[in-house]
Amino acid sequence: LAMIETPEAKAEAAELAGDARKDMKKIFRKKELENGSFLWREGFEDSPVDRVVIGLGDQIAYAYSSDQLVAVSTISSGKAATPTPTGIFNVLEKQREYYSRKYDNAPMPFMQRIDKWGIALHAGNLPGYPASHGCVRLPREFAQRLFAATTTNETMVYIGA
Repeated sequence: LAMIETPEAKAEAAELAGDARKDMKKIFRKKELENGSFLWREGFEDSPVDRVVIGLGDQIAYAYSSDQLVAVSTISSGKAATPTPTGIFNVLEKQREYYSRKYDNAPMPFMQRIDKWGIALHAGNLPGYPASHGCVRLPREFAQRLFAATTTNETMVYIGA
């Protein structure tokens, strides 16, 4: 699978992000999360994650297993100068310990790369607003759990504005 950044893919990802927000209200009974926090649904701790939806507007990641929302987490996406790309991607590579080749060897624990230019989901600093060079930073424990639950070349990642 390849990444798709067409207007249609961007629209689909944005729509899924809106739907995910509704799912979070329904399943977790929350409209928002405290920065740096995440919730993992009881009984779904070992479920494989086949879809991750990133809502850039609300700075939240939503993890799904077979169309069931199983987890939600706060994120920090790309800042204005280095935005996170929107569209449809999939997990291309996973490395537990990884260091950025572009940005001063910055640690990227539980790295899940989603494009050929180095954009990835990984554990990182969460200041409460978009602050990365384009990656999606996650709370460390959430990043670790998500890493264990995804499959290379199978888990889809939808990033919506």
